[in-house]
Amino acid sequence: MTTVLIVDDVPALAEQYAYDLKRVGRYETLVAHGGREALILDLEMPGMDGFEVLRAMGARGFRIPAIVYTGTGNYDRCIQAIRLGARGFIDKAEPMERVVQEVEQALERQRLASQVAAMRERLDGEAPLVGASPAMQRLQDAIARVAKIPSPVLVVGESGSGKELVARELHRLGPNPKGAFIAINSAALPENLVEDELFGHERGA
Repeated sequence: MTTVLIVDDVPALAEQYAYDLKRVGRYETLVAHGGREALILDLEMPGMDGFEVLRAMGARGFRIPAIVYTGTGNYDRCIQAIRLGARGFIDKAEPMERVVQEVEQALERQRLASQVAAMRERLDGEAPLVGASPAMQRLQDAIARVAKIPSPVLVVGESGSGKELVARELHRLGPNPKGAFIAINSAALPENLVEDELFGHERGA
């Protein structure tokens, strides 16, 4: 069963939230009265406030989905918290059904993000080119040499010959394998949009 940690400097409010969340959402709940004890997280706390907790979580690489709540109605602060890594925000006056919905959505986003990360790690560890023939060995040797060159590489070949596989292997062996690899099917784009897709477009240009 999922456990939700509620952090609020007002003990009575934290306990009431924990009780209602357990009753309506059937979650196990824990309560903390300050950021240092620590997730439903109060932004307005003395000492270590919600923002500091989020920053500390990010600095330590924690992947716990945090939801912030506020009693001031200052949603600009909530947006700031989202930028620091919070998965959602709620108002303290909102009904518990809405809180449960936000918790479920945060957990689902966390689950999907974990699946994507695991898949990416698995794919990054696999060589996309398979084969032990002399021709394939020569290709793999050439890719290994070219991947070390800090310059753009143009891969040419007939349709279906494996240009994207070569590009993926160049990326995997290059200086920034953890960076994004974005494949674009330019043949599916209108001619006048290819340049915009590759290099961007400025309104009015």
